[in-house]
Amino acid sequence: MANRSYLYSAGTLPTAAANPEKIRCISEHNWSIPLAHKLLVGRGTDIVPSMLWNMRIGIAADFAGGAALLGDLLRVVGQGLADDGDFAECVARTTAHLDKQRDTYFVLETGEMVALGDEDPEEAVRYLVSRDIPDAVARAEAAIAGEDDVWLASLRADWQNHFASFYSEALYFSFPDE
Repeated sequence: MANRSYLYSAGTLPTAAANPEKIRCISEHNWSIPLAHKLLVGRGTDIVPSMLWNMRIGIAADFAGGAALLGDLLRVVGQGLADDGDFAECVARTTAHLDKQRDTYFVLETGEMVALGDEDPEEAVRYLVSRDIPDAVARAEAAIAGEDDVWLASLRADWQNHFASFYSEALYFSFPDE
């Protein structure tokens, strides 16, 4: 079984007492938290109770801000991949799915990924929110502004690992409509 990161959208944030009323599936990614997931939760980022596990290891963020950031980066990455039909198809599929599943918040579930390390899962999530995600956002903003061409070239060379997650209305952990 692959360990995955899971990304959802919701109109409200999960609390210790309850999950949001409607949770939409966005994406899952095997064996890592990809750059796309980090950027999607890169605006208004906060730690929330997990919707899947009994810990504060969920990461919530502003949907519109994260989607705009990822869209801007994909546009810049795509400028160097104009002849790559697979990349163009990945971008079209991703943006269409995000538009379809749009809501107020993204919620990133990290439990399977943070459980792989020796660190306390809640501490690992605090590191993601305080360092890893802000660092990814800063690099993306610099690349979008034309100030980090080396990083941009590395993204183009390995775009599948950063952006080609499984986007679907049904993930390994899905939530039935209530």
